[in-house]
Amino acid sequence: MTIQQQAESVFASHLKTNPYPGRGLAVGRSERGDGWIIVYFIMGRSDNSRNRRFVTEGERLYTEPVDLSKVTDPSLIIYDAILSLPGVQIVSNGDQTRTVHSALQCGGTFEGALATREREPDAPNFTPRITAMLDVRAHESNLAFSLLKANPADPELTDRYTVRPSNPPPGLAYGLTTYMGDGDPLPSFTGDLLTLPVVGSPQAILASYWEALDPNNRVSLAVKAVKQDGTVSEFFVRNRHA
Repeated sequence: MTIQQQAESVFASHLKTNPYPGRGLAVGRSERGDGWIIVYFIMGRSDNSRNRRFVTEGERLYTEPVDLSKVTDPSLIIYDAILSLPGVQIVSNGDQTRTVHSALQCGGTFEGALATREREPDAPNFTPRITAMLDVRAHESNLAFSLLKANPADPELTDRYTVRPSNPPPGLAYGLTTYMGDGDPLPSFTGDLLTLPVVGSPQAILASYWEALDPNNRVSLAVKAVKQDGTVSEFFVRNRHA
């Protein structure tokens, strides 16, 4: 089985036939190898989680309530999902996006910024914090991924995993989701980075990922296309609620 076939298999098993992978991100190289693709999606089972949508503002992607009167707890659902600095893109499933962004502005590091954060405090799920960084300031682009999850023996503690993989070949991305699937409590993500396809135009990637996500639970999906030098990007967004 080729690496592309493996990616398609993971895409089918972890997204297409999985009712609830939760929030997810992927960063990889465009199919033509002339740039980068960032994918971020959110899902929801509760009315509070479903009552939101993605909004873009320049290179920034953030969540906002659809109906402000229905918001019960904004702390874990309203945040900057993608922020950028010159040559750097940061994507995450929570307000740690801003933590990493602020640290890098002050000369800090990806790992150092996330060392100050914990898994989400939403017992009994203790949702993992997933974060990725694309840094094209060096001659070779650099990827970094972080997973902060509850320790299985004591969920009050946070286990920290950071991976800096080699660049994937064109048409492939590495990714993380918050959960392995549905459950009560929800089972946190485990294992290696996911290898996922990013084939075709950004609009085609948006359509393929949207169709893969469970229609009852999908909420919003964004695809950001970044040129090789990181200077120009485009956003494509689809929301459950207009």
